[in-house]
Amino acid sequence: MKLCRFDEDRLGVVIGDAVHDVTEAQAQIRAAARYDMKGDPVIAALPAWRKRIEDMAAKVPGIPLARVKLISPVARPSKTLAAPTNYGRHIEEMRARKDIPGAAKLPSPKIGTAGFLKSNSAVVGPSEGIPLRFLDRLNEHEVELVVIIGKQGSDIPRDKAKDYIAGYTLGLDMTVRGPEDRSFRKSIDGYAVLGPWMVTAEEVPDPDDMTVTLHLNDELKQTAETKDLIYDIGRLIEFASSFYTLYPGDVYYTGTPHGVSPVKPGDVIKVSSAPIGAFAIKVRAHQIGG
Repeated sequence: MKLCRFDEDRLGVVIGDAVHDVTEAQAQIRAAARYDMKGDPVIAALPAWRKRIEDMAAKVPGIPLARVKLISPVARPSKTLAAPTNYGRHIEEMRARKDIPGAAKLPSPKIGTAGFLKSNSAVVGPSEGIPLRFLDRLNEHEVELVVIIGKQGSDIPRDKAKDYIAGYTLGLDMTVRGPEDRSFRKSIDGYAVLGPWMVTAEEVPDPDDMTVTLHLNDELKQTAETKDLIYDIGRLIEFASSFYTLYPGDVYYTGTPHGVSPVKPGDVIKVSSAPIGAFAIKVRAHQIGG
């Protein structure tokens, strides 16, 4: 199943090129959830509600995808996690660069740098665009496969990790280069793109053998082959859950391949992966005070 959020906080099931509005299910789930729950109530309730959501979708007419504004497929992650330097060739390209501070050239996660946090306020969907700040500095794209956690867990062993996954989406871990801490530079508003929707886990046959591509203004810039991850998805979840309790709706960016490059206002970034789908997002300048 493909679940999306669209327009003004509406929930939909994507079937073909249409969105079937099931916002009533979202309303009922949220009404029954505690206000102080950790994580996203819709993702947490999905196992119990899936059949009802599918039945609701079958009873309502579809809205063409071209007529809706896609927002982040997860409304309330408790955490936005990300894996740095998780592809060998990306490590090599960063070490070779002369135009970024040495602090950006961190080693492989094999020696303990397998995760960092991005601010949840950085999360946006494709329709919202990317508002670049610090235009006098390098702003760059980083395309990634993103895991969406489906149930609460801590100290999760690698061989059980996929039992905790609700689904997958695509992401852009945008970054401004500079001397500040990585989490600070990657947590700017709009610098954590998620989309186009969540694909439930059973529809992705092997997340450790997927291809994700990024085109910048129709030029291929990045191709991620998840089989090349240094820390595979199971190991990432094992690592993160040794520090944090993971909750439904937590999102985990799994790392970017080589090919990162600068972006500027007016650019269009397109991200695609066959098992999930594709989205395009526009880059613009941040408006001071906006």
